[in-house]
Amino acid sequence: MAADAATPSSGSVSDTAPTTNWSAGPFAVPNVSGTTGTVSCGAAQPCDDYALKVSVPAGYDAGHSLRVDVRWPDSAADFDLYVLDANGREVAASASSSDPETVLLPAVSASYTVRVVPYAPLGDSFTGTASLITPPADPPPSTATPPAYANSSAPEGITDAHNAGEPSIGVDRASGAAMFQANTSTLKVTYDGSGAATWQDKSANAANGCPQGSTTSLDPILFTDPATHRTFESQLAGKTALTCYTDDDGETWTPTGGSGINSGVDHQTIGGGPFAAGTPGGLASYPNAVYYCSQDIADASCAVSRDGGLTYGPAVPMYSLLDCGGLHGHVKVAPDGTVYVPNKGCGGHQAVAVSEDDGLTWTVRHNPSSTPGDSDPSVGVGAGGTVYMGYQNSDGTPRIAVSHDKGRSWLYDQNVGAALGIKNVVFPAVTAGDDDRAAFAFLGTTTGGNYQDPAFQGVWHLYVATTYDGGQSWVTADATPTDPVQRGSICTGGTTCGKDRNLLDFIDVTTDAQGRVLAAYADGCTGTCATGGAQNYDALASIARQSSGNTLYGAYDAVAAGKRKKSGGSH
Repeated sequence: MAADAATPSSGSVSDTAPTTNWSAGPFAVPNVSGTTGTVSCGAAQPCDDYALKVSVPAGYDAGHSLRVDVRWPDSAADFDLYVLDANGREVAASASSSDPETVLLPAVSASYTVRVVPYAPLGDSFTGTASLITPPADPPPSTATPPAYANSSAPEGITDAHNAGEPSIGVDRASGAAMFQANTSTLKVTYDGSGAATWQDKSANAANGCPQGSTTSLDPILFTDPATHRTFESQLAGKTALTCYTDDDGETWTPTGGSGINSGVDHQTIGGGPFAAGTPGGLASYPNAVYYCSQDIADASCAVSRDGGLTYGPAVPMYSLLDCGGLHGHVKVAPDGTVYVPNKGCGGHQAVAVSEDDGLTWTVRHNPSSTPGDSDPSVGVGAGGTVYMGYQNSDGTPRIAVSHDKGRSWLYDQNVGAALGIKNVVFPAVTAGDDDRAAFAFLGTTTGGNYQDPAFQGVWHLYVATTYDGGQSWVTADATPTDPVQRGSICTGGTTCGKDRNLLDFIDVTTDAQGRVLAAYADGCTGTCATGGAQNYDALASIARQSSGNTLYGAYDAVAAGKRKKSGGSH
């Protein structure tokens, strides 16, 4: 692809010469091709390419990162930043309205193309800087005993048992059943006193009341309201969403109006919780709000249902491309009715879109310590409203931060994988219980480098980091220590991927009535792969359920996580 030449056209950084600079411009012709998802370069769509070589000793990435910044003088102008590997594959991007645009990458030996796109140049020039930096030190990890997890998978014969990429999970806290969604299948998972799991197919269909439920699928999603015990299942389907709900763990389903808005092109999400104080509230006997949100080409919108998910009000934009780019994460509702939707790239940082009036208006609030990532971030909200945002930083590491003021400021931002040597993660997922307790699940590997390169040799496991002190410190456990989730690369680039796209875009995590953590994931390495054989790119429906250790509800600390402290009610 044609591109204008930077001055100089190439440069290098090393442990002995850690910084290089270049510049280009002025630019008069804008290139907005990135708004369609893929940047195009040519005579009519100018780009600027800079060849960057990184040369560092093995293991240098343990305490260093590669930072790339692009700056320009006129604040009204806008340039976007992309980093490509030696094969031309995008490995990092910062395509917002911020100045500077910044990305972080692991500090490993590699050759990159740094591509700068004049989105709205206004005749301006830019200056680029690539530096090897030492990030701030993280606080010591928690001294708490790490929880342990027991894993189960859907048995053969279950529809979509091996087609469970990007699953979602909820728990009916009245019955104790876990509801697991992947592709067109809704699976009910129950546990006996020993923790043994029984999987059943409870998918919505014509026979149980919802013929629109399991007919087609694109980005399926499930949400179980922990207070009302209602489970929603939705399939993205062109101009609408095919949505049903169940109040009896999938025995019967009720069809709904779907979404109330254009379901967009990707990443639909459903969530719910109390209405905010001072707002009109519900229009029916169902006590909680239900939110449907989805990302489209130029913005992302959210609609609220005031009748338990049967119908939805008009769409309200959460943000536009001027605020955030790329895909958003899953909607979460706080106990006071505040609504959060996280995004991986907003003004050079990760952020949350926040509504404090039942989705009528939205504000984007940034975490200034973060840089844009490749996977969607996730939030969990504690019983007192504390927000925990877990994310994949642009250097690949798992980081999480805490807010006590609804995202206006963030505390304790830290890498929760450093103690275990984790260098790359995908698919952050966060849940919370008591206000000072939360869990952060992700797939991680101790291998550094470009994990989307087909030649990548990392071994991936499911990890869960837990805090018991409000996010000041975290203890991280390998939830699949004897069974890798994937060997080799994991591609999150959509249609540009090969067979390493088997896990799709996300995992999910939730909490049961006693505060046990349950993480839903697709196991991509099964059979002989699990014992060292060739990667088979499976996507087996699986759940890691906490089996010991303190849970996310302190009331149950006196006994093992597998038993109840007392009979009667639950959190």
